[in-house]
Amino acid sequence: MEQLTLTRPDDWHLHLRDGEALKAVLPHTVRQFARGIIMPNLKPPVRSLPDAAAYRDRILAAIPPGQTFEPLMTLYLTDNTRPEEILKAKDSGFVKAVKYYPSGATTNSEFGVTDIRKCDRIFETMQQVDLPLLLHGEVTDPDVDIFDREKVFIDRHLIPLKQRFPQLRVVLEHITTSDAVEYVLNADNIGATLTPQHLLFNRNRIFQGGINPHFYCLPILKRETHRQALLKAATSGNPKFFLGTDSAPHTRTSKESACGCAGCFSALHALELYAEAFESVNALDKLEAFASFYGPDFYQLPRNTEQITLTKTTWRIPDRVPFTESGLVPLRAGQEMTWKMA
Repeated sequence: MEQLTLTRPDDWHLHLRDGEALKAVLPHTVRQFARGIIMPNLKPPVRSLPDAAAYRDRILAAIPPGQTFEPLMTLYLTDNTRPEEILKAKDSGFVKAVKYYPSGATTNSEFGVTDIRKCDRIFETMQQVDLPLLLHGEVTDPDVDIFDREKVFIDRHLIPLKQRFPQLRVVLEHITTSDAVEYVLNADNIGATLTPQHLLFNRNRIFQGGINPHFYCLPILKRETHRQALLKAATSGNPKFFLGTDSAPHTRTSKESACGCAGCFSALHALELYAEAFESVNALDKLEAFASFYGPDFYQLPRNTEQITLTKTTWRIPDRVPFTESGLVPLRAGQEMTWKMA
């Protein structure tokens, strides 16, 4: 296959940051995606409807002239979120979900939830008005091995949560394990996003030839058996699994430091990375539904009608792209790709 035409996809898990950083990275997403679920973990986080409206305005103002993009906003769940805020968010029409971060789980998550049971009245309201809950599905207990944090979260928190609120629509985001795949396959009212890095790489990639900080993300890359399970799920044609890059921009110096930030930047070449993953198992015919159909269906939004084209050609990922003071290193920088978006 030398050319692949797809309905324009959406990114159902995206970090854009703010200010000059937002202006630097947004054009990469806009070039490929029509819509994106925008993560709310700014400093300070997007906790209220006015916060979300103001952030949405800043995103819209940063879209390059002549291009279109719809930011789908989320609220950052805290121990102090009130049901009234959920009702206002639902009525707004532009807030599409609420994001749960366990406190301390990842970048800018210090405002996150300390005990998920404290949020039951919020979940009850979300279930009543049918506003989805997006989960960073990891525990932060220091006694739990970092490679087991997702499985323990499912057993300890997600299974009881769904028992209490069976009609609550949930997205288990950036899943990384066969345990998550199995749970999603067998649970009701739940979907899952998959990132390009978790489909393409296992945990060895972080340590090959020394520490590779640009492959460090949270949830962390897992064993090869888990990667294979994720790839099988993504290419299965099951509508519970859909695209979410979790593209997370950090400066080169903040990644290449004694205490590097977690996050992989893939917005530059996300679709090409997904195409490579799907092609690796001869499943390019499954890519359009995964990238363009299943996400809108889960969020109860119309599918896009515009199309994009990927062409089979070899090109080199740049070592760095412009981004504030020290630039931004894309995922797999300096290496060759075999698909290119026209």
